[in-house]
Amino acid sequence: MKLRRVVVTGLGALTPIGNTVQEYWEGLINGKSGAAPITYFDTTNFKTKFACEVKNFNVEDFIERKDARKMDRYAQYAVVATDEAVKDAKFDFEKLDKDRVGVIWGSGIGGLETFQEEVIGWAKGSGIPKFNPFFIPKMIADIAGGHISIKYGFRGPNFTTVSACASSTNALIDAFNYIRLGHADVMVTGGSEAAVTIAGMGGFNAMHALSTRNDDPTTASRPMDKDREGFVLGEGAGSLILEEYDHAVARGATIYCEIGGGGMSADAHHITAPHPEGLGAKNVMINCLRDAGLTPEDVDGVNMHGTSTPLGDIAESKAILEVFGEHAYTLNLNSTKSMTGHLLGAAGAIETISSILSIKHGIVPPTINHFTDDENIDPKLNFTFNKAQKRDMNVVMSNTFGFGGHNACVLIKKLEL
Repeated sequence: MKLRRVVVTGLGALTPIGNTVQEYWEGLINGKSGAAPITYFDTTNFKTKFACEVKNFNVEDFIERKDARKMDRYAQYAVVATDEAVKDAKFDFEKLDKDRVGVIWGSGIGGLETFQEEVIGWAKGSGIPKFNPFFIPKMIADIAGGHISIKYGFRGPNFTTVSACASSTNALIDAFNYIRLGHADVMVTGGSEAAVTIAGMGGFNAMHALSTRNDDPTTASRPMDKDREGFVLGEGAGSLILEEYDHAVARGATIYCEIGGGGMSADAHHITAPHPEGLGAKNVMINCLRDAGLTPEDVDGVNMHGTSTPLGDIAESKAILEVFGEHAYTLNLNSTKSMTGHLLGAAGAIETISSILSIKHGIVPPTINHFTDDENIDPKLNFTFNKAQKRDMNVVMSNTFGFGGHNACVLIKKLEL
């Protein structure tokens, strides 16, 4: 069967460096760090006392109080980001066939704060199991997609992908495939996360995954830098409207770009550590290129997973050299996690949006906080350190890798008429 073309017609973002797509983009190209001391709880006894929180966000500006109280923050973020994306897509809801519009969302953890609060509340109580009746509906990882479909009446395919930090990229690839295989005409996709909580920070600290640079949070996320010592936890959401090309053209939609392909792989190595030679990362990029029908030489840039962990950055850099060969030295590589922190299951969504905007504006956001080269990483690679670079971008790849060895990669390309 002939596969249908899939384009992007709407974007929405709620991030630690901007609460709209425009604010997010401005933060990226200006090298803004979203890291700051945590405001959600007392961090006195925590090893890490900072994170990349969403700032100046009042949920009641977007969602009625009675409805917001039935949602964990991760679901609130999903609904707000999607509202921006749906408005950006400019649908005529009177003409839209909602049976052909679906939602595939991604979240690595779901309602962690809700789970934490309910269990702590029970432990402090009388021992009688008295829980909020909304405990389960607020906590489960699939509920964000449910809220989105209910709000707009979208009755097409609806589910959530959970693959740790690859979750929203997996969601995007699934949404892409559902459209090109003919199962839907429009898909809302993306991801959200709200793990800046007592449990989230305590858990990641226990496994020594987070930076503890409490004296200088804004420079703590430093991908590819010799002195990196862990990632910075972030939160927020990214939402994208994917649409079948002819469907978008017929309604006169503004098209940002085309989804070229998606790749997936597994490290089959360790529950948290990447394959030391980047084998899974190598395979996922090869699979993505094959799916898109493109060669390594067609690619202009890679938005790296680049979490600022000692092992991960080295493995991914090795994989890029394996896949692209000499062409790797002509690529613009970058890690926007240096600014946003690591949004876990939402990372792929906001980083895909960054890649799309790089194509639209011809600018590559920087990898900030680079001070010292790492002798284990090829210094000839262009990581777009510290300052955005202008470049005509036609094809951009975005990588996301998750605990458990889950790897997902999506390829974005400039629309060809």
